[in-house]
Amino acid sequence: MTATEWITDIALVLVVFRQLREDRLDHKTFLIPLGIVAFVAYSYLDSVPTAGNDLVLIAALTGVGAVLGVAGGVYTRIRALGGHLMIKAGVVSAVLWVLGMGARMGFQVWVEHGGGADDVARFSLAHHITSDQAWVTAFVLMAVTEVVTRVGTIYLRSRAKARSVSPAAPVLDRTA
Repeated sequence: MTATEWITDIALVLVVFRQLREDRLDHKTFLIPLGIVAFVAYSYLDSVPTAGNDLVLIAALTGVGAVLGVAGGVYTRIRALGGHLMIKAGVVSAVLWVLGMGARMGFQVWVEHGGGADDVARFSLAHHITSDQAWVTAFVLMAVTEVVTRVGTIYLRSRAKARSVSPAAPVLDRTA
């Protein structure tokens, strides 16, 4: 793994650790994780391979990312306090986030340094996955989908919470 990959993966893990303590729900809640995955997508998504079962692999891991993201968003507490919406990632949300991010990091380290390259090549051959790019695309889209669905779930829940507390309550804290 390159230094950029380590920094990006660690930054994504730290995003949820930042939310383990309750804080105001504001634009940073959404922009920081979305900015990180936009950078990752820009850096690593050159093409989407479609030969063999590449799309099946990509769809499966993207689906895993969606499930982890929605569940992480559901297990993030959102409450109103003093006219502001507050957010706090629960233990389940943090575990799911670290599980998703850690699985990708672990897979990459295993393939690059743990002797897993031959196993992945055999699996790919047996299951008609045609290129390394299919794995890269699948894991990148898994990460992007996990972040986007988690952030989207939190956003939708925050809007619902704001409406239930007060129709005039802010959805995002613009004073922070």
